[in-house]
Amino acid sequence: MSDQTSTPDPSDDLETVRRILTSARTATVTSRAASGALHSRPLALLEHGVDGTENFAGTLWFFTADPSEKTDEIRRHPEVNVAVGDGKGYLSLSGSASIDRSQPRIDLLWNPWAEAYFEGGREDPAVALLRVDVESIEFWDLDRPALKRVIEVAAALIAKRPPEVGESRTVEL
Repeated sequence: MSDQTSTPDPSDDLETVRRILTSARTATVTSRAASGALHSRPLALLEHGVDGTENFAGTLWFFTADPSEKTDEIRRHPEVNVAVGDGKGYLSLSGSASIDRSQPRIDLLWNPWAEAYFEGGREDPAVALLRVDVESIEFWDLDRPALKRVIEVAAALIAKRPPEVGESRTVEL
């Protein structure tokens, strides 16, 4: 895999990020426990724009219960990492998290999946949103079909060289 840190066209990079976020259903959110240990858990991705659309505007949203161990961790240490993959690319998004109890935003992002987790629906007193304001994104875009990637890895093993199956870049927001 080629390893680049330059950003030839930021709009192309953000389009790649948007594509991966839109096709993925789940993210792994990592926060810091009170002990200092890293604590990861899967959470369902919501719309990525502040307007309830799929337009990535630098903020990720997740439904969560509050109070909970997760929200306690976020309040103590707001720095988080969010890992996302869709099989065609992978994202590592670093940023600052906060808990949002805005009822209009909860109403905007409410969906049938959330309904399954909160017995009292969108008015449940435990309903909250985990907001992640993304500061940096590292992405790996696998630009070849899976079979071609397997062939490239095999060829690289034979040639004793690193495989080139996609590209990696960093985007600062």
